[in-house]
Amino acid sequence: MNQERILVVEDEPKIAELHQDYLEQSGFQVSILGRGDEVVSRIQKEPADLILLDLMLPGKSGEEVCRKLRTFSNIPIIMVTAKTEEIDRLLGLELGADDYICKPFSPREVVARVKAVLRRSRATINEGPWLTGGPIRLNPETREVFVEQQPVNLTPNEFGLLEVMMKRPGRVYSRDELLNMVQGYDYAGYDRTIDTHIKNLRKKLQTFGLEAAISSVYGVGYRFQIPN
Repeated sequence: MNQERILVVEDEPKIAELHQDYLEQSGFQVSILGRGDEVVSRIQKEPADLILLDLMLPGKSGEEVCRKLRTFSNIPIIMVTAKTEEIDRLLGLELGADDYICKPFSPREVVARVKAVLRRSRATINEGPWLTGGPIRLNPETREVFVEQQPVNLTPNEFGLLEVMMKRPGRVYSRDELLNMVQGYDYAGYDRTIDTHIKNLRKKLQTFGLEAAISSVYGVGYRFQIPN
């Protein structure tokens, strides 16, 4: 079985080595970069299965790196930072990050988050036929989404949210339910993360005039409504 490849982007050598030690002990193949401006070219030449991305980097910030990566890749990204303000976390998620870890952290927690995000990115929750909601078609096995014949590129979290809600159109899901179902582990985060991922998903559906397919239910959560 091929080892999954993790790219650690961290300019503090001791922290980078700590990540590497724990991830390699868990069976991952790990590479390290210390500068933000080297990430995009590395991924284009040597694809990885996940990036553990520090925000405060020389050359180019983690936010800039994430923004650039999302123009051509849906590679899972976990941001790691000393910033603790909620606005900083939400900014990272809006840029397309899949998860967010604040320093100081437990190395075991980092490994658990990496495994959970990778699980979501390769998950095949339903091996049945395509899910269809109006012009939207989603295949849980191949992780493809189409509107009519046009492909829609979604991050693992966005795909998971859409899949969960498309399975039961009209059902209202609370933020806690969506967190537990999509994150895949006991997420000690905050419900605003779901709001951010839903916002990103709606933006992508808006391209096709389908942002109303996911509606908000005040004080409760969200539901998928089959578009006309």
